[in-house]
Amino acid sequence: MVARWRGRDIELKSPAELEAMRAAGALVARTLVAVTELAKPGVSTAELDALAEQTIRAAGAVPSFLGYHGFPASICSSVNEQIVHGIPSPTQVLADGDIVSVDCGAVLEGWHGDAAVTIHVGAVSPADLALSAACEAALHAGIAAAAPGGRLSDISHAVQVACEQAAERDGVAYGIVEEYGGHGIGTSMHMDPFLPNHGAPGQGPRLRPGMALAVEPMLTAGDPETLELADGWTVVTADGARAVHWEHTVAITEDGPQILTLPAG
Repeated sequence: MVARWRGRDIELKSPAELEAMRAAGALVARTLVAVTELAKPGVSTAELDALAEQTIRAAGAVPSFLGYHGFPASICSSVNEQIVHGIPSPTQVLADGDIVSVDCGAVLEGWHGDAAVTIHVGAVSPADLALSAACEAALHAGIAAAAPGGRLSDISHAVQVACEQAAERDGVAYGIVEEYGGHGIGTSMHMDPFLPNHGAPGQGPRLRPGMALAVEPMLTAGDPETLELADGWTVVTADGARAVHWEHTVAITEDGPQILTLPAG
């Protein structure tokens, strides 16, 4: 049985349960590798979605996103100025120089894995490469801060500092998307607590072994203000600047943070 922490809706998993989550996470990682290999100029985001669903179901798992609050696909595919929750479409064909953030989730034997990557399609501009690298570095800074005994906002603060340092280094006013962030994960895809990508350290629930969190910074090349499109899902930058999204599912353990969404082996 999954333990609940002091009546809060925060799951505490046993080591065996975290290993079950690792199996789901490895499937997500394998799916994202396959999607990344397919994402070339001339390929539609619907084709990426079809491959993801096929890969997940072939492993005896179910796509977490398909049907979630009515979402119509197995991945979110967010191209260029799209930040998150982009709906795959046969009419959205990738072109040389695009960037596409692919968010993927799978549920295997009742346990969820959730991860996202930003894929570079063909020859991507140095500015977009730097933006993506800054976001990925912020992800890993946040993961490193997910230490037992710390506080939830220690992760948020580490992500923010890494983004600010990258902005100073690159000479670009990167925007940290504030409306969306990470979350608890386990027997459901989205659970307490919500994990912002900014904030002062030392606040929020204490990080305890057995917790699992999806850490997912989203970064823009301009103003972080967002708009939701008429489809009710796709979130874009208000100023049309490009955006990126990186995510891993992470377990808090006695030995420190462990990434659960890595390829097996």
